[in-house]
Amino acid sequence: MFLKKTPGLRTAILPDGSILTQADLPQPQTRWVASRKAAVVDAVHYGLLTRDEAIRRYGLTEEEFDAWARAFRQHGRNALKITHMQKFRQP
Repeated sequence: MFLKKTPGLRTAILPDGSILTQADLPQPQTRWVASRKAAVVDAVHYGLLTRDEAIRRYGLTEEEFDAWARAFRQHGRNALKITHMQKFRQP
């Protein structure tokens, strides 16, 4: 198996002991569910992607990504679910 050379990290170990790799990241044209949003936020937080790379790669706005990151950091994965967004949204 050959690994493509990429700048930066290839893997990150998350606090729960799981490993996040570049291959675990969702495809750019994806249906956004909470687990995929969390994977992108974790990838940025642990250095697999830069914030700007994530925004460009997934076609997000800065505000959208920042809202995901803030909700995930404050309330966990459930805050990224569409059905829970109103509950966790900041006034």
